[in-house]
Amino acid sequence: MNEGMHADSKGLFESFKVLAASLIAITHTRLDLLSTDVEEDRDRLIAILVLLLIALFCFGLGIVLLAVLIAVAFQDSYQLLILSGLTGIFLLAGAAIIGFMLQRRKAKPRLFAASLAELAKDVQQLRQRP
Repeated sequence: MNEGMHADSKGLFESFKVLAASLIAITHTRLDLLSTDVEEDRDRLIAILVLLLIALFCFGLGIVLLAVLIAVAFQDSYQLLILSGLTGIFLLAGAAIIGFMLQRRKAKPRLFAASLAELAKDVQQLRQRP
């Protein structure tokens, strides 16, 4: 009878070891997904900031050229055509970049979406087990 109890306790101990190993593996996987989500969000934010700086540069240059255009507007030459074309190009580029940024911001995935989806799968699998 003592051997039977020893075998049962050894089996129970092994079950706990397997359970602990599974929990550690699940935790490791989830933390890895979480770090990936954070890295992706950081990269997206940096890209948006770079585009914002480019857009601000284009708008700033467009405003300067608009001021020069107004100053030159009283002369009769092709400088007016050139300055108006450059002003339009930079203002349109700035507007296009702002539009692209706003569209990209709206299409942003939810923070930690992959991690939350995997956790939901884990919960569902745990509930299905007898």
